[in-house]
Amino acid sequence: MKQGDVYGIHRVVSPKGVLPQPAEKLDNNMEIYDNEVLINVKTLNIDSASFTEIARQAKIQLGIDEKTPNTDEAVKGQTKKIIKDIVAKTGKHKNPWTGSGGMLIGTVEEIGENFEGTIKVGDKIATLVSLSLTPLVIDEILDIRPEIDQVDIIGHAILFQSGLYAKLPDDMPEGLALSALDVAGAPAQAAKLCRPGNTVVVIGGGGKSGLLCLYEAKKHVGVTGKVICVAGSPKSEERARKLDLADEYCHLDATDAVAVYEKISELTNGELADVVINVVNIENTEMASILACKDDGVVYFFSMATSFTKAALGAEGVGKDVNMMIGNGYCKGHAEVTLQCLREHPGIKKLFEEMYA
Repeated sequence: MKQGDVYGIHRVVSPKGVLPQPAEKLDNNMEIYDNEVLINVKTLNIDSASFTEIARQAKIQLGIDEKTPNTDEAVKGQTKKIIKDIVAKTGKHKNPWTGSGGMLIGTVEEIGENFEGTIKVGDKIATLVSLSLTPLVIDEILDIRPEIDQVDIIGHAILFQSGLYAKLPDDMPEGLALSALDVAGAPAQAAKLCRPGNTVVVIGGGGKSGLLCLYEAKKHVGVTGKVICVAGSPKSEERARKLDLADEYCHLDATDAVAVYEKISELTNGELADVVINVVNIENTEMASILACKDDGVVYFFSMATSFTKAALGAEGVGKDVNMMIGNGYCKGHAEVTLQCLREHPGIKKLFEEMYA
């Protein structure tokens, strides 16, 4: 077998000298190097911001109203075409508009002779690294589920030596585990950031990652803290409310920074939040997050729709001295933390089973 670089640099076609994620094109030949794993892929879980934008582009290309449901058959067909075209052009699934990818589940088919790890051929795994850096081949798209951002395929992918993965648990359906592990970094970071007595705001609290973040936040702030769910719609607000995951609930347009600021100010008696977690999948929500946070507080941008420029210059423009964190999909123990959320909260697990499994 040919020797491979631990970070997969040997797979970069262009431009030379960069790592696989920022690369424009990867070599997606499925003959593995000595430190790689070949995966027979079952399902791609496209990250929410990426799928939302792909569906929007599909509607633009079809010349139809952008309010058309993503489940419309014509939209689904065009979405499939865009996904296949991206992979054919770049050798990976890196959304050209958002720069993000997602993750996958599949079965280990072959392991390089020098790969260091605990997996074996036949293991079912979820990759915990982005599709935007994963060599991928799609032979056929079998099904697409826009409501949960998942795509069933016939195809293969490569995992590098540095690539993170998790064996799929035996106590829950594959689709359930995949949907949770896709956002594993968010609840794990919430567990690290939230302290007893903190006031925590989760913007996008009614969505998949938002619900998990609310649960972890509530668990860690304790009885002296306060958790506020800012959902994007009455439906998503009610979803969180039924699960009793927060102390206060509201639904607001997160692109309306002033409205969010005024509501959070009202709910905190003007003190604002110690921690703001942004998990929305649309653009232009940076200022709502920043204004909701008190000086010296933390704003955690997990959303791939976040603009670093808007966040940095926006905070400067309003004189906010806040600590801003870019969402890192990896956090030590993140897979274990996230799957444990499902095990500890039967309501969340049941909802996720209904929605994703």
